[in-house]
Amino acid sequence: MIVLGVILLLVGFIFGIPILWTIGIVVLVIGLVLLLLGSMGRAVGGRRHYY
Repeated sequence: MIVLGVILLLVGFIFGIPILWTIGIVVLVIGLVLLLLGSMGRAVGGRRHYY
């Protein structure tokens, strides 16, 4: 999810599409939260690790 968020941010910035920029930020933040929770050993969505 982190990689997808970064890709959406870059595409939105390069082509000037604000909805991709917004979706990229949201996906990136969700990916970082899942990474943080997974690294703390907390199972999120039935999985221990999110890479």
